[in-house]
Amino acid sequence: MKISAVRTKLYQWKGPVKTADTIFATPVSLLPFQADAQAPYRFFSWLVVEIETDEGHIGLGNAGLCPDICKQIIDTKLKQLLLNENPLNIEYLFEKMFRSTVAYGRKGAVLAAISAVDIALWDIRGHVMQQPVFMLLGGRTKEHIETYYSRLYTRDLDKLQQEAAFYQSEGFKGMKLRCGYPLTEGRAGMKKNIEMVRVVRETVGDDVDIMLEAYMGFNFAYAKQLLKELEPYNLRWVEELLLPDEIHNFARLKEGTSIPLSGGEHEYTRYGFYDLVQANALDIFQFDTNRVGGFTEAQKICTIAQLNGVEVIPHGGQMHNLHVVMSSFASPMAEYFPQTEIEVGNEMFWYIFDGEAIAENGNLQLDDQKPGVGLTLKTGDLNHFNIIE
Repeated sequence: MKISAVRTKLYQWKGPVKTADTIFATPVSLLPFQADAQAPYRFFSWLVVEIETDEGHIGLGNAGLCPDICKQIIDTKLKQLLLNENPLNIEYLFEKMFRSTVAYGRKGAVLAAISAVDIALWDIRGHVMQQPVFMLLGGRTKEHIETYYSRLYTRDLDKLQQEAAFYQSEGFKGMKLRCGYPLTEGRAGMKKNIEMVRVVRETVGDDVDIMLEAYMGFNFAYAKQLLKELEPYNLRWVEELLLPDEIHNFARLKEGTSIPLSGGEHEYTRYGFYDLVQANALDIFQFDTNRVGGFTEAQKICTIAQLNGVEVIPHGGQMHNLHVVMSSFASPMAEYFPQTEIEVGNEMFWYIFDGEAIAENGNLQLDDQKPGVGLTLKTGDLNHFNIIE
């Protein structure tokens, strides 16, 4: 069996977008003259990769990180490395792509492109072997996947309270909110961020996990003080307090707080996560399978994490991450973005693919009988997309 075709489709959203109440801290917040510091982190396109074999098998992969650039990388760099290769030689093909691009790759867009290809190759393998990917990665390690609700974008405290109460009633045992006030708002902004946490905790009580997302928005001094003042609220974790390359400062924060620290959404490959382990920088790894290097790297990172007492709770829900969660004892739960109006970009997955797992009473289930990743492309109701092939 050989790879006979590699195709890319860029889905560009041209429908309505909600931005009115989606404001939270970002790395750009610190810069002057940034009227909308959230803008660089909204993404309204998604890349789909189709890999076809000479025996008629088709595997689907995807990239949500800079998908337009990923398309160019696959079309001009990776495709030529894949044609006529055996798609089941996944380990070899990962190393071929990684080592062929290492001079200009290693992280970022190149790894997102490689990840999309790797996911498609595992999808093919699943269809050939008539098994879901999680069975090929290690099999079922849990009866179902516990999830946490991941939105709570609003800074309006009444709306925040209402949203938290509603999703608690829907059965979610965990939920994550964002820091609505950036570093530039100083002490006053910090007090408002803490007030947001207080409102959610008082709404849901002590039996629901609360997580706080900082999205790389703070510096060491701010983060240290914020963690100190968050101690009474019994948070499950605080996420991405600093820029991802500040590994040494994450380690310093971790030494001084009882609150678990998470990150890794913007880290790549086993090499990056080995560095995090060596620095004892994080309690929880949050890679995204469609960025970190695909399933091939994800399973290696899970092993590294488990050996070192680190949990793996991938960024984003989505099927490529759920197969990792289901197959690894290192991973206790999954993030869950429900289908909503387009707001930040995480929602687009629902509008492109069929087969995404839907939470019931806060839990997800994967089908033992559905081969591969378990996704197909929607064929109707695509009027809001401009599709570039």
